[in-house]
Amino acid sequence: MNKGEQKTISAREFIAATVFYLISVLLFPLTAIGYMIWIGKAILAGRGSGVSRTAQGPLSARWLMHQLGTREDEPSNQLLMVLPGVPPLGVRMVAYPMLLAHHLTGYVPRAFRYPFEGDIPKQYEASARVTFFDAAVERYLAAIDQFVILGAGFDTRAFRLPKEVRVRSFEVDAPKTQATKREMLSKTTVDSTEVTFVSADFEKVDWLKRLVEAGFDPGKPALFLWEGVIIYLDREAVEATLRKIASCASGSVVAFDYFTTEMLSSQALYWRYARAATRAAGEPLKFGIESTPPSSERLAELLRSCGLALGEQRTLGKEMERERAWGGFATAIVK
Repeated sequence: MNKGEQKTISAREFIAATVFYLISVLLFPLTAIGYMIWIGKAILAGRGSGVSRTAQGPLSARWLMHQLGTREDEPSNQLLMVLPGVPPLGVRMVAYPMLLAHHLTGYVPRAFRYPFEGDIPKQYEASARVTFFDAAVERYLAAIDQFVILGAGFDTRAFRLPKEVRVRSFEVDAPKTQATKREMLSKTTVDSTEVTFVSADFEKVDWLKRLVEAGFDPGKPALFLWEGVIIYLDREAVEATLRKIASCASGSVVAFDYFTTEMLSSQALYWRYARAATRAAGEPLKFGIESTPPSSERLAELLRSCGLALGEQRTLGKEMERERAWGGFATAIVK
């Protein structure tokens, strides 16, 4: 592609983005009303339910990717509409301006592009990590016998596996969140019969023991996905989980995302808001990898102490003299 063609494409994208956001601004009152309906019902439904509130965000992001045509995910499309506390009318009112603007311009906001490319801003972490975890599933699933999603929340990957992939799939999650998900699944056409559900609280019970009792074989290689969970656990639970994974068969892999201690101590407005929001949801941020540069080495040290070897790793944020990384994506391997 020559420079002239690049300039033409850039100009077209700029025009498309401008029109997209103009439409979004004009229809913002509709979006605002939709949010009020959505948040209001979520608060009422969430009181005393014991269901993870933070699990709804990733499901919403995958739902929007599906709606925008960037990542097909029919299970997410169905699950969001039957999630307690989610009013279908409110969801449609929130999404309609974006979907209309996309239909008219073809433009996709960066947060919902797939695969996500380039630097990852803090506010896009939950959307961007979808690409990392999908890639891990594609890379490792063919070589392993078992697939385990830890702290599954409303993840749908176990329901989207190609039919030719022959693995035993498990989901491990807190009792009330998992019970809600299973009830949601019963209201959809999603086939969950090939998935074994294991109820366990990482900070209170031996989840691996319960997993084995449900049919998991620790002597066979497994792929563990641990997405959006580690940050809500205390250090003891994080290390205990890593050691349990390390006790499984050689060749097993765990893919996970993490924050560093920077987000626990930073006085930046974004992180102060993030900490306050998760506390209000009853799921405070607890754990971070030591942020002393390079943070990747601090992560490798933690993994080694738990019997694992660092595999792939991507640092989020810049590590400079006066700036520290705020998170990352990684895989760890059982040798």
